[in-house]
Amino acid sequence: MIKINNSTFTIDVEDGISIAMRDAFSVQSPQTNRVVQLTKKILCLLDRHDVKATFFVLGVVAENFPELVKKISEGGHELGVHGYNHLQFFRMNRGEAFQELDRAKKLIEDISGKAVYGHRAPAFSITPKTKWGLDVIVEAGFEYDSSIMPIHGKRYGWPGFTKDICRIKTPAGHQLIEVPLSTLSIMGREIPVCGGGYLRLFPEGFTRLAMKKITKERPAIVYIHPYELDTEPYPDYYFEQLNRTGFLNRNKMKSMWVNRKSVYPKLSGLLENYEFEPLINIVQKHSADEAAIKI
Repeated sequence: MIKINNSTFTIDVEDGISIAMRDAFSVQSPQTNRVVQLTKKILCLLDRHDVKATFFVLGVVAENFPELVKKISEGGHELGVHGYNHLQFFRMNRGEAFQELDRAKKLIEDISGKAVYGHRAPAFSITPKTKWGLDVIVEAGFEYDSSIMPIHGKRYGWPGFTKDICRIKTPAGHQLIEVPLSTLSIMGREIPVCGGGYLRLFPEGFTRLAMKKITKERPAIVYIHPYELDTEPYPDYYFEQLNRTGFLNRNKMKSMWVNRKSVYPKLSGLLENYEFEPLINIVQKHSADEAAIKI
């Protein structure tokens, strides 16, 4: 079988249980070992298909599970930063954002002994309203960012942003390589594909068609969170909060479990049929001479 190349596989390493407790129920809870188990499951899948990927790791995960960071690095994968506490940029000011990124970057570099080049914002929270965050990303020492979803969405998105990897000029005049997430144009509207809940909900055939179309024009950016492979019940304290929350929030959280059992075989199929490489490899192939786009 001839694999289709020009793609990258990325993982946003975060503990789904503790983030759900905080963001959905306003309850602080410790990191759980579930993120370690699920990330190792992804590592085993990647090894089976001889694929190297990019892992954007939360600082708090690295702090609690440094051996996981070492295992990722020793496996030949790229390490990137996903923030420290999974705070969206619209929840922070510039100083707080810099501390989030700088602290996580230094910690992950100290644990792995390797330089970290890339960043991905929690919940793709680099938008026209938070574009100041691009300057913070540069100031924290990153060479590239992969946080912009070029769609018009309710929770995130930058309508009209190019779908191509590009060199941008930030509001303060810095230069940064931006790697937008993959989308597909359907009836004039950009639809996110190839990752997260979209990978979970869309039929496998649709995702493969999207990948085939995207890779004819640009690299496909596949992304996943470890918790999306989690099919085991969450701890009792999670369900206690779930039962206390309102109807809409409760059903929103329940929807996060739809089709989870399909994710692992879908990922396996993609890894079987496509060639992937770490995102830094694709970024380095990008022309350094290209004129920067002013945003």
